[in-house]
Amino acid sequence: MHCPFCRHPDSRVIDSRTSDDGLSIRRRRQCPECGGRFSTTETASLMVIKRSGVLESFSRDKVIAGVRKACQGRPVTEADLAVLAQRVEEAVRQTGVSQLDTNEIGLAILGPLRDLDEVAYLRFASVYQEFDSLEDFERSIRELRADHANAEATAGDR
Repeated sequence: MHCPFCRHPDSRVIDSRTSDDGLSIRRRRQCPECGGRFSTTETASLMVIKRSGVLESFSRDKVIAGVRKACQGRPVTEADLAVLAQRVEEAVRQTGVSQLDTNEIGLAILGPLRDLDEVAYLRFASVYQEFDSLEDFERSIRELRADHANAEATAGDR
């Protein structure tokens, strides 16, 4: 890490703290040459392998943009979308891999979107999972209904 003051190629870490979200580390550093102090923030890089084979950095904004279309006309706020994108990022980071393909990102979106809005979930799933018949929709709706019945049964047992 180069010193931002004198460009010395080395620095000493004085203090390290995990950020509030737990996704980055803030380090306080000191230059042994000029004595200047500065902070750095370190995050693990997460790369997405596109269908074309191109690598690019994971972007919460791209997750939000992709889900926003499915949520059009639904009672979903920008704050809801931001929380969804954060949940997706946390889920893919927990896999422990540094490179994921777009398919894995899409799968990570489905769960939180289903919790957020079932209609938006069906819209997203129909495109993402390439529904090509009414049977595909019916199967997905049956699964949602079964989950509702299981949730109600579980709530009734309490």
